[in-house]
Amino acid sequence: MFNTLSGRFLVLTIIFVMLAEVLIFVPSVARFREDYLLSRLERAQIASLSLLADEVIDSELEAELLRTAEVFNVVLRRDEMRQLVLSAPMPQPIDGSFDLRDAGAGELIRDAMLRLFDSEDRVIRVIGAPVLEAGLLIEITMETGSLRSAMIDYGLNILWLSLVISAVTASLLFLAVRGFLVRPIKGVVGYMQAYAAAPEDARRIITPRASVAELREAEEALQSLQTELTAALRQKEHLAQLGGAVAKVSHDLRNILTTAQLFTDRLERSEDPGVRRMAPKLVNSITRAVNLCESTLAFGRAEEPPPRLTQVSLAEIVSDVIAGERLAVGEEDVSYGEDVPAGLMLRADPEQIYRVLSNLLRNARQAISASGKPGEILVAGIEEDEAWVITVSDTGPGLPEKAREHLFTPFQGGARKGGSGLGLAIAAELIRGHGGRLSLVQTDMNGTRFEISLPKGDLA
Repeated sequence: MFNTLSGRFLVLTIIFVMLAEVLIFVPSVARFREDYLLSRLERAQIASLSLLADEVIDSELEAELLRTAEVFNVVLRRDEMRQLVLSAPMPQPIDGSFDLRDAGAGELIRDAMLRLFDSEDRVIRVIGAPVLEAGLLIEITMETGSLRSAMIDYGLNILWLSLVISAVTASLLFLAVRGFLVRPIKGVVGYMQAYAAAPEDARRIITPRASVAELREAEEALQSLQTELTAALRQKEHLAQLGGAVAKVSHDLRNILTTAQLFTDRLERSEDPGVRRMAPKLVNSITRAVNLCESTLAFGRAEEPPPRLTQVSLAEIVSDVIAGERLAVGEEDVSYGEDVPAGLMLRADPEQIYRVLSNLLRNARQAISASGKPGEILVAGIEEDEAWVITVSDTGPGLPEKAREHLFTPFQGGARKGGSGLGLAIAAELIRGHGGRLSLVQTDMNGTRFEISLPKGDLA
């Protein structure tokens, strides 16, 4: 119960009410002590009036008057004369004097608390002003035992009353909080749980009903979020279905185009000058179409496996990638350079890093070839305090503006005519799987440079 909102609110309410009662209890006890002492002064004054009315009374009557007033001595000052009106033997010397005529609230509270926690019975002198201006001063001596007992009884009564008030107040507030706050919150939680079970079902979207302004704002925000999420899930489902259809079409189309490639090889050997002139263009168009189909199929396999991290030599991976690219250069005037320390080891998936570098180098080679000018591609690697950094730079013509706007977006970030842009999108996804980042550092007429940052993380 105490780990719930209403339970904790109940406990806090009881604590705060009890704290308020304590703040009331202290001055109340002080006030009770003052009234008790004043009543003793008044009773002593009444007892002294009997003597003033009849100056001669026997000792038994005097003792009875003192017992009735619960005092030992009564001193009355009238007409600037101090007169011992009633007196009886005192069991012990006077321990202290208390003047109630000019006592402040702080002084009364202090004296009351000291008396409440002092269990020893003492004799004290109390001074006050007579009622109805029957003199200048009245002074009595009395024991503190009966005063302390009366204060304790009064304090216990206040304590029980405080407990009852606290219980009633806390119960009312508990019921109010449950009705106006906890129950609506549970309703919102119930809507969230029902929606989480079937987010595609629009019937499970919350309908704002709360009368409390803050809760209604929360319900409206949740309704907006659920509506947008349901629409996004529907769009995702449609895109998934569309992607499956595109993958199937691409698969069949790739087979058809592969067959067409075989026929174009024969067209290139034709003796007809027109056919020989048009055949290379046809071959290039079919090749681009095949590459697009293959890239689409590769990107459609969204279940890219997580990287299998191991300690690998960056220099060996770079050498393998460059060796493969050199075989594909043919008559292209492209040179390759490596600036990777031989002992540089990094923690990565070697196959995925190979695919990333292969994509970057292929893009750089194709950009240089499209410019019709010789160029160079350089792969460099360094180790920093918190990451390994790999750069791939080329001396090509740079990326066009459209490619830079949608650089890592599939089917939109193609840097060359006929390109799909899937290579960079796949490379960026693989690097993100390593917890790293693939970014474009520079691109202009002097060349392009990409940077791969792989965090070291915990090597233990």
